Amino acid sequence: MVKAVRVHETGGPEAMQIEDLELPPPGRGEVLVRNHAIGVNFIDVYFRKGLYPAPPPFTPGNEGAGEVIEVGKGVKDFEVGDRVAYLASLGAYAQERVVAEDRLIKLPKRFPYDVAAAMLLKGLTAQYLLRQTHKVKAGDVILVHAAAGGVGLILCQWAKALGANVIGTVGSPEKAKLAKKAGAKHVILYREEDFAARVREITRGALCDVVYDGVGKATFPASLDCLKPLGLFVSFGSASGPIEAFDIGLLSAKGSLFATRPSLNTYAAKHKDFAKMARDLLRVVSSGEVTIPLHGTYPLEDVVSVHRALEDRETTGSMVLIP
Repeated sequence: MVKAVRVHETGGPEAMQIEDLELPPPGRGEVLVRNHAIGVNFIDVYFRKGLYPAPPPFTPGNEGAGEVIEVGKGVKDFEVGDRVAYLASLGAYAQERVVAEDRLIKLPKRFPYDVAAAMLLKGLTAQYLLRQTHKVKAGDVILVHAAAGGVGLILCQWAKALGANVIGTVGSPEKAKLAKKAGAKHVILYREEDFAARVREITRGALCDVVYDGVGKATFPASLDCLKPLGLFVSFGSASGPIEAFDIGLLSAKGSLFATRPSLNTYAAKHKDFAKMARDLLRVVSSGEVTIPLHGTYPLEDVVSVHRALEDRETTGSMVLIP
C-alpha cells in the first residue's frame, strides 16, 4: 500500500484526499517508480475541477522524479536503481506509481530530484513553443504573458539565450523583478497598463513576431494587437478561462495573422520526439542557460493548500510535493 491523493468527486481543492492505495505490479513495458519529488502544474487544477475529464476516483499529477524499484517484462532501457523523471498520464500524486518506460528519461548523476520533477511539463512546453511552434531566432521580438509563472520564467530565460528580445507581462512589481531577472528586457504590469499600447510603445510600432499566451480569456483579443503583420498568436493555456469563439476574419483584419492552440501531448506523443525534446531541455538546464525556478517544496499532505495558492496566483515558478 502507498499513500496517494485521490479525487472521488471533482471540485475545489478540498476534493483531494490522501488515502492508502494498492498499486498493481508493473506490466509489460512498465516500471514502478518510487517518487522522490512530484511536480505541480495548473493542468492538475483543470483535472481536479473536471474541466478536463477523468473517470473518478483518480490520482492527479503528470510528472515526477525518483528511482526505479521494479521493472516489468520487456523493459530494456531501465533497471532497478536508475534515477529517472517522467511525464505520463494521471497518477503522480503518490509515494509510488507505475509508468510506461517510453515516458521516462534517465537523469544525470546528482541532478536534483526536485528540479527534475518541476521541469518536464513546463520545460518541455517551453521547448516546443520556442523550438518548434515558432522557431525563435536572434532578433525576434516576443511577448510572454504571465512571464513570472512556471512556464513564463523558463520561456524568458531560454528565449534570451536564443537571442530574442523578450517583453513580459506580470501582475505585480515583485513578479516584474523576477521576469526581468529571467531575461525579459521589458516588463509590463498588465493590471495597471494597457499592455497592447505599451508593446506598441516599446517596439516603436514594429510590434512582435510571436505572442505566447498561457492566460487565455483575459488577454484576448488584445494580444492580436501586439503582433506585426503575419505574426503568430500561440495560445497554450487558459489560466483566466478559455478564449471564446471568435470571427476568424479578425486575423485578416489585424494583419493576416496566424493563430494556433498547440499541446505538449501532440508534440511529445512519439517516444523519439519526447526523448529528443527532453535531451534539449536537459542540455539547457545542465549548462546553466535555464534555471528551473522553484517556488517551494511541500509535503504531500499539504496538497490542498498548495492547490489553493496555485489557483489564487500566489505563486511564482514551480511548486513540488515531497511524498
